[in-house]
Amino acid sequence: MSDIRPLAGRRCLVLDDEFLIALDIQQILEAAGASVVCVSKVDDALAALARGPRIDLAVLDVKLSDASGTSLTIAGDLAKRGTPVVFLTGMRQSDLDEMHFPDAPVVEKPYEAPLLVAAVVRALEGRPKQIVLPKMPPPADAGDDNVLS
Repeated sequence: MSDIRPLAGRRCLVLDDEFLIALDIQQILEAAGASVVCVSKVDDALAALARGPRIDLAVLDVKLSDASGTSLTIAGDLAKRGTPVVFLTGMRQSDLDEMHFPDAPVVEKPYEAPLLVAAVVRALEGRPKQIVLPKMPPPADAGDDNVLS
């Protein structure tokens, strides 16, 4: 098995106010080759951008518990810089439709590592938005005729 590190040489900013989730994201991105800066507040994210070095991509939790309430402020700043963003959220898709970042990939919680990395790679490549849903186990009584299309 070859060691594929699709994020090698990339620097990622992770903004999530839940420590364990931020740590998990950091480990996933580092395993894929990225160097990661983790912060829990919008002000800390802005400070990380100001002091450099350049951030290639950001993974942002949409809802935050700090005074800002959301990561949309930092997402706007990143958009002005041309830095791609991946949103991470537990929100329903209908709630996300009001966001002003139509091309940003959205990863719904709970997420799986390969799906998160795929969304990050997709954003770095500039490919259009894709909603990445968590993998849900099939119901215990589901048969082959219950497949959704």
